[in-house]
Formats: sequence, C-alpha cells, structure tokens
Amino acid sequence: MQEYIDVILKTVNWEIIIFSALRILFILVVAWIAMKVIEAGLRRLEKRLIKRGRTIGEVAGEAEKRADTLVRLLNQAIRITMWAVVLLIILREVGMDIAPILASAGIVGLAVGFGGQNLVRDVISGFFILLENQVRVGDVAIVNGTGGLVEAVNFRTLILRDLSGVVHVFPNGTITTLSNMTREWSAYVFEIGVAYKENTDRVIDIMKQAGKELHEDETFGPLMIDDVEIFGVDQFGDSAVVIKGRLKTLPIKQWDVGREYRRRVKYAFDREGIEIPFPHRSIYFGEMSKPFVTQLINQTGQFETPNREEQKSSS
Repeated sequence: MQEYIDVILKTVNWEIIIFSALRILFILVVAWIAMKVIEAGLRRLEKRLIKRGRTIGEVAGEAEKRADTLVRLLNQAIRITMWAVVLLIILREVGMDIAPILASAGIVGLAVGFGGQNLVRDVISGFFILLENQVRVGDVAIVNGTGGLVEAVNFRTLILRDLSGVVHVFPNGTITTLSNMTREWSAYVFEIGVAYKENTDRVIDIMKQAGKELHEDETFGPLMIDDVEIFGVDQFGDSAVVIKGRLKTLPIKQWDVGREYRRRVKYAFDREGIEIPFPHRSIYFGEMSKPFVTQLINQTGQFETPNREEQKSSS
C-alpha cells in the first residue's frame, strides 16, 4: 500500500498544483475585493437616490424604500453574475473543460427565456418604474383606466385599492397607461354654476374671497400651495353660467380642500344672495298658456278649465 502511495506522490506535479492553487486564491481575493468596491459604490448610489427623492419632495420613507429596493436588486444581480464567472474560471484552472457547461447554460437560458418571457418583461418593467420614480406607495394613480391608491410597487406587480376597497393587481409588463394624480402636487378643478341674472364679476370676487379665507384657515391653509385660481366663465349651460377654477394642494389633499371650498362657497352665495340654479322645465300649452298659468297662480283651490261659453263671453 505504501508503495502505491509513493508512486502516486512521485507522479504528481506539485509545482503545477501549487501554482494553480495560488492562482485560484488570487482569483478569489480579487473577486472579494471587487465585491467590496461594488458594495461601496452601491451604498453611495443609495444615498444619492435618497437625497434626490427628498429634494423632489417624496413622501417620508418612500425615498428610502425605493432606493433600498433598487440597490438590493442590483447587488443580487452583480453577485450572481460575478460568482458565476469566478466559478467558471476556477473550473478551468483545475483542468475542466467549461465549453459544454457554457453550451448547456445557453440552452437552459434560452428555454427559460421562452417560457418565462412574461415574467422577465414584468420584472424589467417594474425595475424601470422604480428607477424612474413613476409612482410610489401612497400615490393616487390611474392604471389602464382604473384609479385607486397605490398600496405596493413590486418588481412584478403594481397593486391599487380603489375607493370601494377593491384591490387591483396589474403585472408591470401589461401597464400601458399610468397617470399619477399626486406627483409633487395635486389640483382640485371645480365648475360652479350660477344663474344668468347674476353679475359674474361679483360672483368671481366672492369665490376669490372664499378661497382667501380658506388659505388663511389653520387647518386647510397649510394644505394649499397657492391661492384659488379662478379661470373665469367657462361655458353657458342650459340653466347656469359655469365658472371654472382650480385649487393647488399638497399631494393627495385636493379632495379634502376641494370639499371644504365648495362648502364655504355655498355659504357665501347664500349670504350674498347669489342664486345657484337647478335644472327645470317650462311647459307650454300654446295660445292657452297665458290664461292657464294666470288662473293657476291666482287660484288656491283646484284648477277649473274654462268652457267654450265662458271663453266666448270673456272674448
């Protein structure tokens, strides 16, 4: 037995083994240093993303979450790629032919690509949604025609909850239209109708005064970015002159401020005697309309239709 061991030891080229071991150790050390450098770069990238998010006024905590998600994804992708390359180099150093491995990996990757192309599309789309900061958790958005509060932005899906509490899940790859209603600031656009007999300049002054008082309010004032904007007479309706305007508010606060503004305008109109019309119709009975309406107004009892003799005598 000892003789066989001695023969094996004599036939082994220790110089090549030591040299290969040193090269493998050198490769591992270089890979480890490279990973440390990349991690430091990713940490700097994360800090820059957080700083940028705070600069543009992101909701507290959302900049940190978005930056952490992006950096974690990049870190995982770089780690997998680097250590896969290191493993192939080490296998080559020990004398293994890596060409079949590369060919097999290519075939497997192609099969996975065909089978999971929708998944890959969703992940790539989700990555760019997060990278470009298109929408964040807490925003109110309209996705493919469906509006709601954004509850989660993942790499594969985007989740909305509408006003009725229904949760809508959209794969990121299927999102064709995305409208963010609360990016940086929001707006409440209103249309208020008044009677045709009213002086529109006076009505606009009253509406501006109501907006000024709202802006000075301790509760709603801090939610407003600027004073109310009155665009002027927007259209002539069937029974009203429509005046259009806008309130600029902090993100997702437009509905609270808008409802309070409408309430104050209603009280102001009542106080100043401004009529807010409602839809109505007039019934016309031809030539008999005038005596019919006159008799209906004057009588307090039931209306009696005049007969032919009464009509002749009256004529």
